[in-house]
Amino acid sequence: MTEPIHTAPHGINLVIETRSGRVILGRFDSADAFQVHMHDCDIHQPAPGTDPEAYIRETATYGVDVKERDYSFSAAEVVRWRRLGDIPKLT
Repeated sequence: MTEPIHTAPHGINLVIETRSGRVILGRFDSADAFQVHMHDCDIHQPAPGTDPEAYIRETATYGVDVKERDYSFSAAEVVRWRRLGDIPKLT
């Protein structure tokens, strides 16, 4: 999505890609100009030079592997967000 993260719908599972390459998958709670707050998250740091899309599609297929119950991070880190439900499933 090209929309700002604070416009994401509350309570929906999102895929958030960050400037560092880290991918955060989980339930969106809220965001302001400084912080994004999420729940039941998986934080995936792909190896350098690898595409995280396969991991994202696996998560879309089987569900979020929760590693953090509550997670907050800088809103300035968000490059793109998508609804996890919109990600194509593995076949």
